[in-house]
Amino acid sequence: MSAVPHLPVRAGADPARRRVLAGLLGLPVVAAGGLAGCRAEQAAPAEEEPVELSVFWWGTARRAELTEQALRLYSDRNPTVTFRVTWQGLDGYYERLATQGVGGNVPDLFQIDDTFLTEYARRDILLDLTRYVADGRLNLGGLPDGLVRYGQVEGRTMAVAAAQNSAGLVFNRDLLRRLGQPAPTSGMSYPDYLTWAARVTRASDGRVAGTMDPSGDHRALWLWLRSRGAEFYQGRKLGFELSELMDWFELWQRARSARATPSAALVQRANSGELARQLVVTGHAAASFAWSNQLVELQRLSRDELGIVSCPGPTGAQWARASMYWAGFRGTRHPAVVADVVNFLTTDVAAGRVLGYDRGLSPHLNIRKLVQPTVQDVAVRRSAAFESSLADRFGSAPPPPPAGHARIRDLLVGTAESIQSGQSTIRAATWRFMGQAAGALAG
Repeated sequence: MSAVPHLPVRAGADPARRRVLAGLLGLPVVAAGGLAGCRAEQAAPAEEEPVELSVFWWGTARRAELTEQALRLYSDRNPTVTFRVTWQGLDGYYERLATQGVGGNVPDLFQIDDTFLTEYARRDILLDLTRYVADGRLNLGGLPDGLVRYGQVEGRTMAVAAAQNSAGLVFNRDLLRRLGQPAPTSGMSYPDYLTWAARVTRASDGRVAGTMDPSGDHRALWLWLRSRGAEFYQGRKLGFELSELMDWFELWQRARSARATPSAALVQRANSGELARQLVVTGHAAASFAWSNQLVELQRLSRDELGIVSCPGPTGAQWARASMYWAGFRGTRHPAVVADVVNFLTTDVAAGRVLGYDRGLSPHLNIRKLVQPTVQDVAVRRSAAFESSLADRFGSAPPPPPAGHARIRDLLVGTAESIQSGQSTIRAATWRFMGQAAGALAG
């Protein structure tokens, strides 16, 4: 995913919005004078006049249907509040968010993920929700503590988890049955997992590789680092050493030598992140790394039955992660209403039933208990059961990634691909990555 585009701010836009948009787009801030820059920070009284909030998110048509239904439910209870919604796929989402800023039209409420949470918070784009949490208007008491912390930047609540997920290993159960091979299990060590993957490749006479090569996948690397007592980040710096990253790439070099993984060309196609290209769906690998909530869409793309287990390594390396957040725009004219809508989407049982598991497991513990028994879709039940099974074994949540995380993700993919294709040695590629990553995080 690319960094936020640097676009000009339209002259004549609302001064409060211009100030924040300048931060969003990476441009110099021009003081608008007076109280304009403070207006959005004041708690708004109860709204008596009609309010229209703009809302923007990414996702499928199904997500749009469910989200609009939940927002209509809010309007039914609060007739003075209506919504103007916009949605699209993830590809180009942040670019469009910036484009909306060109016209002074950043949405009042929008979806964001941990790729840009810290960056947007540091640029004063996001509405600080801390005061609403403190006075109870935004009630996060029913969320796991780790999930609450994962929406905080420097101690301030800057966004609220829309759902919870974790990384998982999605595997083709039917394929393994046809090959006479056992399914992978949660908690397998990496040596055991790669031995299993090589056996699968051999059992298929090389037609199917045992596992996707995730050496360029920041999720897999992050969990592997945590299993060794390290972290991906320490503050605004990388949390691992050159030698540790070399160990990671050498692990997957050995897997390639053992034919546990597919060709570099196939791996690079899957590195796009597009679900239809994941090798567990295309039939080129028996297992792929994915977010737990993605099992549902992956199952829709496959004729075979898919299963999910935790990634190799101790399950305590994983944490309660916000699959995505709801965040408000600092320049909104209706901050208290935005906070109330976030509270509704997060804590209301009826809204929880409507939203279901499209974004992942409900962030609210009580809603999970009420909604899970009503789920009919087999893949959704499987995804929810997997996530629930890890709840008591999660490790502590790290802080959200620092600004520059999007660039680090891209650098890791490029580094892995240069090694996979033989264009670079592990040592040279790793040295290059460490230098470029330090620059990206310092910027």
